[in-house]
Amino acid sequence: MTQYMLQTFHVLLVEDDLLDITLTSEALLNDGFLVDLIIVRDGVEALDYLYRRPPYEEAVRPHMILLDLNMPRKGGHEVLADVKQNPALSAIPVIVLTTSNADEDVLKAYNLNANSFIRKPIEMERFKLVMHEMKLYWFDAVTLPPSQ
Repeated sequence: MTQYMLQTFHVLLVEDDLLDITLTSEALLNDGFLVDLIIVRDGVEALDYLYRRPPYEEAVRPHMILLDLNMPRKGGHEVLADVKQNPALSAIPVIVLTTSNADEDVLKAYNLNANSFIRKPIEMERFKLVMHEMKLYWFDAVTLPPSQ
């Protein structure tokens, strides 16, 4: 029996676009993986969740963060830098999930220690396939740090 059949994976989705939230939710929750999807709408809310600031005092530490780059209040690069510089959070894999095609965004994300950079495919079937492959890799092949 594989790892993904044995546990629930807590995934923090940091995304401001409602359509992208819907598409990502559908892609993550439809194929047998047990995913607890936590959704926050910007970088400030993401850091509040991760640092368990109100109203997130009882927040579960995510196994993974799916992070959009272009958001209001605090962008994805800023969130990534904060997470990866904090010893209490730095082990959480951060997968940048964005529509950006800019080489500068890719380079900056990896320089800030992103674990992966995924450009969101435009076609829904391709997007679902990419999400499924991501889950196979991160939830089945890789040993993730424990959630707390």
